[in-house]
Amino acid sequence: MIPFVDLKAQYQSIKPEVNAAIQGVLDSCQFTLGSEVAAFEQEFAAYCQSKHGIGVNTGTSALHMALLAAGVGRGDEVITVPFTFVATVSAIDYTGATPVFVDIDPQSFTMDATQLEAAITPKTKAIIPVHLYGQCADMDPILKVARRHGLVVIEDACQAHGAEYKGRRAGSMGDMGCFSFYPGKNLGAYGEAGMVTTDNAEFARTIRMLRDWGAEKKYHHVLKGYNFRMEGIQGAVLRVKLRYLERWTEGRRTAAAHYDRLLAGSGIPTPKAMPHNRHVYHIYAVRTAHRQAWQDALLAQGVQSGIHYPTPVHLLPAFSDLGYRAGQFPHSEQAANEVLSLPMFPELTEAQCVEVTAALENIVAGNSQAPSLAKAT
Repeated sequence: MIPFVDLKAQYQSIKPEVNAAIQGVLDSCQFTLGSEVAAFEQEFAAYCQSKHGIGVNTGTSALHMALLAAGVGRGDEVITVPFTFVATVSAIDYTGATPVFVDIDPQSFTMDATQLEAAITPKTKAIIPVHLYGQCADMDPILKVARRHGLVVIEDACQAHGAEYKGRRAGSMGDMGCFSFYPGKNLGAYGEAGMVTTDNAEFARTIRMLRDWGAEKKYHHVLKGYNFRMEGIQGAVLRVKLRYLERWTEGRRTAAAHYDRLLAGSGIPTPKAMPHNRHVYHIYAVRTAHRQAWQDALLAQGVQSGIHYPTPVHLLPAFSDLGYRAGQFPHSEQAANEVLSLPMFPELTEAQCVEVTAALENIVAGNSQAPSLAKAT
């Protein structure tokens, strides 16, 4: 069986370092925040070409705290896309603001910047472009519109650790960038964790207080805050893993190149990396109008796959109160009906890529029950 992700393989490759880092936290008893979290904040912010990094407990909390730091609240509107994980929109909802959607570009799966102007109203306070699947949104026109209207830009970079747009790192282009370190992410913790990156010292100060009960110092609560602190063990693990992130990113990009080469001419739509981007392939999603049949047939041939995401947020029951209806965002809806995520992780071999693509070719040829005996070239 070829797994969709293989976290065990990654752990085995760094096991001594990770175990030593965890033991260090156990010995220090700095279980919440502490020196390991502080060091990781500095190191990851520098990696993202940002001045400040504020560690929190999840990527969702990062988005929530960034919105609050920007002053977003009840009566405000925040523009984002419906083709994203629900957390992007939930974070807006947590503040009391109203999510407003624009459709995606069908090639990149990221925000169609040409639709922004029409979505802006006097209530608009912020824009959240989503760097989906490991590819940055088209940030220059998004930032241009935002600056013209005085809007805050918060990058949802939860799937884009190390991705670049015209040489600039994800998380460094907007007013703030938000990252998730969920275990399956390109840079994953051994549990839950997240971070906000920013060059704005005041935003950083506010988020540091908000994550720790709004306290400027112990028992001096300046703001009504939250318990969203990063754990010491996660900071220690992430410090170890950050040292390998570039190597792992190149592993993903190599696997994606294998897929691109092997699927060329197959008629199967493959991901399009925009020419100004460094795509880091958190997800490698092909497209098909027969997704469930393909997914079942892949599994029968020993290949796991995933769907990211089967329903755009505007059509989820949880957000029916927003009043959107089917047909309003056709590119998001079509993508949600068609995307199928193939196995993708840094340790994925060429031989495994050959086996996955051979299984897909069996499906297209109508021979999906035939075992794949393909070998690496």
